[in-house]
Amino acid sequence: MPRVAEELGSLDIKRAVHGGGKSTTMISVGGVTGLYLQITPNGAKSWILRATIGGKRGDHGLGGYPSVTLAAAREKAREARDKIDRGIDPIAERKAAKAALTASNGRGLTFAQATDRYLAAKLDGFENAKHKGQWSSTLRTYAIPTLGSLMVSDIGVRDVLRALQPIWMDKTETAKRVRGRIEAVLSWATVSGHRAGDNPARWAGNLKELLPAASKVAKSENQPAVALDDAPAWFAALRSREGFGARALEFAALTAARSGEVRGAQWSEFDLKNAQWIISAERMKMSREHRVPLPAAAMALLDGLPRLDDNDLVFPAVRGGMLSDMTLSATMRRIHQAEIDAQRPGFVDRTSKRPAVPHGMRSTFRDWVAERTDFSGDMAEIALAHKISSAVESAYRRGDMIEKRKGMMAAWADFLIGDAAVTANIIMFSR
Repeated sequence: MPRVAEELGSLDIKRAVHGGGKSTTMISVGGVTGLYLQITPNGAKSWILRATIGGKRGDHGLGGYPSVTLAAAREKAREARDKIDRGIDPIAERKAAKAALTASNGRGLTFAQATDRYLAAKLDGFENAKHKGQWSSTLRTYAIPTLGSLMVSDIGVRDVLRALQPIWMDKTETAKRVRGRIEAVLSWATVSGHRAGDNPARWAGNLKELLPAASKVAKSENQPAVALDDAPAWFAALRSREGFGARALEFAALTAARSGEVRGAQWSEFDLKNAQWIISAERMKMSREHRVPLPAAAMALLDGLPRLDDNDLVFPAVRGGMLSDMTLSATMRRIHQAEIDAQRPGFVDRTSKRPAVPHGMRSTFRDWVAERTDFSGDMAEIALAHKISSAVESAYRRGDMIEKRKGMMAAWADFLIGDAAVTANIIMFSR
């Protein structure tokens, strides 16, 4: 059994002296587990509670002696222990209370306030609107709930860890970005005079010693894609469904476009006379205008869609805004579940065996080009709006191979629809 510390009395505390040397003397007080009297080499005394919070052991100050008496120290220690048992971090709670008081008195800056000011100053510098949204949403989702009420001057490594640890193992890539963005906000706060000292969100020589390397935690995986042989059956199941979500997913499959590009598509972007969809650089991941040749099936889909008088979106949500990414994902899940309910294998990735997701259709398209056609890989990469080699990139900037891509996208549509004869003929002449 663990040895129980003898309970010291007030006279014992008064008579306690430093043990000598340069290190701090720690004397177990008893009465409350983990309560110590700390005596520095110069004789100063203070109360320390040693406790494990969130899997990490630490020393937490409860005040100095004699301002805080032995009885008061034991009472504080009991209250802190009770909170820890209920899953409350008393240190974080105290910091938040201090931050609220400081903010109410008009002094200092909370992390939430610093985030708002940083984003106001920096977001205009982002060329890509999607990146602007990601910066703001990731900070508000993963950092603000933990750090938002704390004063930037008080934030330490332990606070940053509390924000990152819940997502570091399961959402590693997101957590990496959040860490960098917390670091940027705190750097801004330091330069602006609201805090001093090292940046607690810094990786090298700091969090690197406390968190496992992202490369060791999670290896990036490709998005689960519909197997090539299953694509026509999947597309037929998709076309049997109703709603803007299903039509948006169908259009994304026919054009091999990203979900966000399709969900944000506007009628003003389409040159229907020349069967082209022209996406502005502001809406593209690579910040470059992208022209998409539209196969006959995509043109027919657009022709069958209603146009709202007060909304330029091609695939609007029920309330008029842009469809969410989850709408397309949910449509895909329902198609897969219908197959499972019919006691069929469903639409899963050939290698990972995970249910396919909307973004995976771009991989299906790339596999089709490589395995079933003679179209060049560079042409496929251009169709996917990927970064390509410098030599091809220079040609892309001049002409983007749009005439050649018309035949490729028409053949892809025929493959999805299941017209094998037409597809075979197009492939035969594609050399």
